[in-house]
Amino acid sequence: MSSAREPDGTLAIHAALNYSLGVRSILLIRHGETVGNASRVVQHPDDPLSPRGIAQAERLARRLAGEGIAAILSSDYARARTTAEHLQQRTGVPLVFEPLLQERNFGDLRGTPYSEIGFDMFGPDYAPSNGESWPVFHARVDRAWARVQQHLAATTGGHLAVVTHGLVCRSLAARHLTLPDGALVPERWENTSLTIIEPPAPWRVGLLNCIAHLDDLDVVARADSGAV
Repeated sequence: MSSAREPDGTLAIHAALNYSLGVRSILLIRHGETVGNASRVVQHPDDPLSPRGIAQAERLARRLAGEGIAAILSSDYARARTTAEHLQQRTGVPLVFEPLLQERNFGDLRGTPYSEIGFDMFGPDYAPSNGESWPVFHARVDRAWARVQQHLAATTGGHLAVVTHGLVCRSLAARHLTLPDGALVPERWENTSLTIIEPPAPWRVGLLNCIAHLDDLDVVARADSGAV
């Protein structure tokens, strides 16, 4: 990773992909950190990115700015929308919002601190009140994946970036993608992580849950903050 100054004086961080993209790849991205992530609360759809999440989104956008993205498809939840908008600002490509890419709906648990939940909300048999059970969620992800493939087929001249959520990424990896030899489906998908998927089926993953663009984020933030 190397750093330099942007024309406006801000610090630019460049992280090589360490991977050779195909002619037309899917770049699967989890949104940046939110206030809810940082405070360990089950999130609402409108939870915004935290200041750190905004910095993460900008890092990701700078990392991918020259990689040939031709279109962006994103969940319409605020945290994904903002992450996708940072990428659009750097690439200038069309951005489309797709509700099927939303995070699993935990219904009445939204807004509850994790510390106050006395059971495994991710357990296979748990169905949240006014939310989605695992089977209902996976069925929606199946429809989202079909929509991603439709958008990929319509994308010309580059790659399709897909901005979504951690459980959506996990569902796709477990049920639709072919991971590298020896790799397991990550339990945790990092904020602004990048996963590169090569078409067609069996949809092989070339880069998995990568956050190389965040390697020294805290160090750079402190060094660049100045003092008064």
